[in-house]
Amino acid sequence: MSRSDDVRNIIEMGFGKPTGLDEEAGKLVRERLDDIAKPLDGLGDFEEILVKLGGITGTDKLDISKRAVIIMCADNGIVREGISQSDSSVTRDVAELMVEKKSSVGVMSEVVNCDTFPVNIGIKGEKIPGLIDMKIADGTADFLEEPAMRFDDAFQAISAGIELVGRLKKEGYKIIATGEMGIGNTTTAAAVISAVLYKMPEEIVGRGAGLSDEKLLHKINVVKDALRFHELDTGPKDIVDILCAVGGLDIAGMAGVFIGGALFRVPILIDGLISSAAALVAANIIPETVDYMIATHVGNEPGMKYVLEELSLKAVINAGLRLGEGTGAIMMLPLLDAALNLYNKGRRFRDIELENYKRYDV
Repeated sequence: MSRSDDVRNIIEMGFGKPTGLDEEAGKLVRERLDDIAKPLDGLGDFEEILVKLGGITGTDKLDISKRAVIIMCADNGIVREGISQSDSSVTRDVAELMVEKKSSVGVMSEVVNCDTFPVNIGIKGEKIPGLIDMKIADGTADFLEEPAMRFDDAFQAISAGIELVGRLKKEGYKIIATGEMGIGNTTTAAAVISAVLYKMPEEIVGRGAGLSDEKLLHKINVVKDALRFHELDTGPKDIVDILCAVGGLDIAGMAGVFIGGALFRVPILIDGLISSAAALVAANIIPETVDYMIATHVGNEPGMKYVLEELSLKAVINAGLRLGEGTGAIMMLPLLDAALNLYNKGRRFRDIELENYKRYDV
């Protein structure tokens, strides 16, 4: 039995198996959309998302008015290899700004009515007052020299993400965005994605927060060397083994958030590269989690498009976003609000005495 089988079995023993989407509720949402006085499928991809929201929540009374973004914050030992412009101290600096709602996600969340929940899942040093304390360890190890984390640490981080979704569900939150903060985590995410999808690092590794051509080449070589060191370049491996070898505590924590979405029937928004890597991990542990994921945007990092293709998910925002922290995910919320306003308040064909459009889909 693989370690991912162990994780799945323990989760299912504690929470039960995730169930599929409620097809009847999704059908009712579709019928309501078709009854609005507009062209069929006039909202395009947003109609598919609304149908999915119905399937996730089990009702055609759609409501995402109470929303949250969970930001998993952790340090990454791979920073020692010079793969980023900044050192690890910036992780703590930005996390402290999150407490004051002065980081990017805090400032932007005010506009979209989204509550922020920054989590210390693995920041080096003392506790940061105001952060949700779910700290597992003082960051990860340098995975060019040893595995990034122990199995127990990875499992605890996944469990922390699940637990937090359950807590927020009890508090009435209807939709949750995923975010992260951790210098070096585009490298961890790229390594995970390269190993899972069995792709060359050149296809996956990007410039992160900004690297010169020389530094980008170095970053690619670090990922190559790490995959070779952990024997992840010889074919597909168990997902939890990959996570422990080259992942991050933030990725593990967010994977737990995606799994929690499936367990507690809460839609979870994918943000950028690191969030998508976590979604990929979650989907490989419990495939049903994909039904509860909503892709928001295609970021500037090259690896993200491959993840969304693998998960058969389509993002609706293509704006070259690269801000991180969950900012791309929360930018999806006002777009969903606009679509939901039409869904809830749009005039029906019968209201204006017009015959409904007929669907001739084959």
